[in-house]
Amino acid sequence: MTFARWPRKNDAGSIRARQDELRARTADGEVFWDDLEPFAKATEALTGVAVVPVAVVGPLEIALADYGLVEPAGTLDEVSRARESVMVPLANTEGGLAISLHRGARAVAESGEFRTFVLGDRMTRASAFVFDATGAAVEFARWIEGQVGEMRAWLESAPVEGLSRFAKLREIETHVVGPMCHVMYAFTTGDAVGLNMVTRNSYALNQGFVPDRAPVEPVRTMLEGNMGGDKKPSHRYFQRGGHGKTVIAEATLTDDAIRRVLRTSAEDLLDLTFVGTHGAVASGMQSVAFTPATAIAAIFTATGQDLGMVGTSSMAHGTARRVDGGLNVSIRLPGLEVATVGGGTTLPYARSWLSLMDCAGAGKVYRFAQIVAAATLALEISASAAMATAGSREFFKAHHERGGLR
Repeated sequence: MTFARWPRKNDAGSIRARQDELRARTADGEVFWDDLEPFAKATEALTGVAVVPVAVVGPLEIALADYGLVEPAGTLDEVSRARESVMVPLANTEGGLAISLHRGARAVAESGEFRTFVLGDRMTRASAFVFDATGAAVEFARWIEGQVGEMRAWLESAPVEGLSRFAKLREIETHVVGPMCHVMYAFTTGDAVGLNMVTRNSYALNQGFVPDRAPVEPVRTMLEGNMGGDKKPSHRYFQRGGHGKTVIAEATLTDDAIRRVLRTSAEDLLDLTFVGTHGAVASGMQSVAFTPATAIAAIFTATGQDLGMVGTSSMAHGTARRVDGGLNVSIRLPGLEVATVGGGTTLPYARSWLSLMDCAGAGKVYRFAQIVAAATLALEISASAAMATAGSREFFKAHHERGGLR
């Protein structure tokens, strides 16, 4: 067999043919499993697996809130709140990650608890309509901004194949640049990340609703005009949210826990905050944080999330403020793209790790978002404390002693 005739399907024969062709190139061939049927819907040209070790750390003591969506605006209403102890799975190959996150969780537990808040929930698709002149683009923008109710009703009743009934249109915002009108459709998507849902519904609006009703006809229509924040960090979504869940986790660390568990002081941590914030500003960094992607990527990998969304989900803004007897710390994740249904969350391993946190299935996505935020803050606390020690010695030691093969 040659690469020119590479089989694309995921039937057993095609999988075996790909494995046989590549076996000699993959050392001992341990990446090839006999039974890949549970993974057949996860990717095209399925050939093998990549096994990532999973650490489980905790417990994280979190005051978790239960939320409901208020119709028709899609705003979040906190229904109840209760403290829980949660164990967190971390799929990673980074020595020191698990023990560091555990140390941050311990410092918080000995001080009190994490408190988490979901501020917003949106998924956007930013289409673009091109006209012959700016005036037409302005006229179109004024018209389409007033069509939310009509579009929402049309999506609920239109006989269009493939429409998602779970994706609910909430707002429309426009941005006119010359003869272009960018249209940001904002949806809620239930317990799925929902990007496929909003893509289908936005396409239907562009091709079915707009042509029959718009006062001016566009020359070109593009489903995505690159203002949607999809897999690319942007200041718009860092500041305003709107592409995923906007979540804040906070904790108040006691001076005693900072000294005994983190082996530093509140003053040293505040000095690091001062230096790090100015360093972020000077470099034009999109975030003001220490290492949020590390925790988020590890949890995403364990639970079948879309790894392409780690970058946008890791946009973060951390704070630290001296309070009586300790330090109040927080982290804001404006675009955390998580799911508890659909996609990779249906894979057996992902379902199991989600179940560990009581986050598998419908009605669990806000809970999961809060746990991810709390775990991210736990790592921020511990890694920052290591860097804040004299000469950053503890940070150096952690990477020197646990940094893997040399």
